[in-house]
Amino acid sequence: MLVTTYLAIIVLLALCAGLELTARRLTPPQPTTAVANPAFRRFQSIFLRAYLLALWADWLQGPYLYKLYRHYSFLESQIAILYVCGLASCVLFAPFSGWLPQALGRRQTCLLFCLSYSACCLTKLSRDYFVLIFGRVLGGLSTSLLATTFEAWYVHRHVDVHDFPKEWIPSTFTKAATWNHGLAVGAGLVANLLAEWLHLGPVAPFLLAVPCLMCCGWVLITDWGKEDAEGGPEGNKQTLLGTSNGGVTHLSAKARFFRSCHEGLRCLLSDRRVMLLGGVQALFESVLYIFVFLWTPVLDPHGPPLGIVFSCLMAASMAGSLLYRLATSTRYHLQPGHVLCLAVLMAFFSFFMLTFSTAPGQPRPHESFWAFLLLELASGLYFPAVSFLQGRVIPEEKRASVLAWFRLPLHLLACLGLLALHGEVSGAGGGEAGSGTRHMFGGCAVMMLAALMAVVSLFTLGRNDTELRLEGTRGEGEMD
Repeated sequence: MLVTTYLAIIVLLALCAGLELTARRLTPPQPTTAVANPAFRRFQSIFLRAYLLALWADWLQGPYLYKLYRHYSFLESQIAILYVCGLASCVLFAPFSGWLPQALGRRQTCLLFCLSYSACCLTKLSRDYFVLIFGRVLGGLSTSLLATTFEAWYVHRHVDVHDFPKEWIPSTFTKAATWNHGLAVGAGLVANLLAEWLHLGPVAPFLLAVPCLMCCGWVLITDWGKEDAEGGPEGNKQTLLGTSNGGVTHLSAKARFFRSCHEGLRCLLSDRRVMLLGGVQALFESVLYIFVFLWTPVLDPHGPPLGIVFSCLMAASMAGSLLYRLATSTRYHLQPGHVLCLAVLMAFFSFFMLTFSTAPGQPRPHESFWAFLLLELASGLYFPAVSFLQGRVIPEEKRASVLAWFRLPLHLLACLGLLALHGEVSGAGGGEAGSGTRHMFGGCAVMMLAALMAVVSLFTLGRNDTELRLEGTRGEGEMD
């Protein structure tokens, strides 16, 4: 496994470099006035400095989380409960992650993220099970804030303060996504350097994340604070509404939050396309959460460097996103719906392979490793495809609340899967991964079949729906 892992990272990085060069040649960047606008470039740089530091700290914690718990001699069933606590806290804190920026202010909520995630990392120094559970709860809060608050600050300043064109927003998030892939690969390499090459143990990457988060907080206090001061107060804690009697009513952040949730749920239930797309997202992304828990116990007994394995997985995901760019280019003319179907089908085959490669007493780690790479390649294709379709079928003003409803069944499915695994392992006496892991992969394969049926239903419903298609490619009816 050691040689296979190092060869894989070399091949995958070379593949990503080749795909990037090919994508740039086939899809040259369109010149925009945003590139030549110094005020916009300065504002974009201020945002990315803090956001990329936050992402880097987040990725550092990925490769050795399970390994750390095993290092502390916890059983797999106990570790499953720790993961469930993290996912459950994501469910509980997701609504508050939309409310807190309105109540505290967006920049202050980003600072809260830095503090809570730093505390989460420091809890990893303890071997006490309940301290680690508290750390997972803090991690759930931090993950919810990272997913929403930084982007909320950027969009608010971009549109409401600087009055830049909305068409410039995707350029910033495209740049952030490009950097995000590179940071994920680099985080695995750095984590492996600390934990294995320097023999500092699996807690070392978590400790490195703390100064990164402190640097992020410093950027928030200095650069973002100066940005807020120059642009005036955020003015997002209250909204004034005229009333019928000529008075003024203050609509609190709490009232706006509940109204937003109600409108998002109504949008979800009134449009079958949105409901089907939400079903695909819940099924696909919940199995990714289960995969995040299972990849380490499947591969670690066979001795691969886990940080390098993590970098391989992230490089495969990067290759998938680059393949999406090529597939939807004007040369190849594939629609995002086609790519989404392909991604779900690839994920099904990956889990189908894993049900055989993880058979108790007959593990085949090399096949499991290639199956995991196939799953990450599928996820790289999936995320840009589903993001495009969400942008087409969900109204922009309701997107945040609708996506919050999407995440609710997503986390619940992942929690149920991990609890089922916990029950199987506990029933077997708390032993190592075995038949429970194999059954879980089989269940994930069934979920991917259900997701594939939802994708087919979505495009059967919208067969001639131009909103689900890229412009300037093939003709009507190609989604049959």
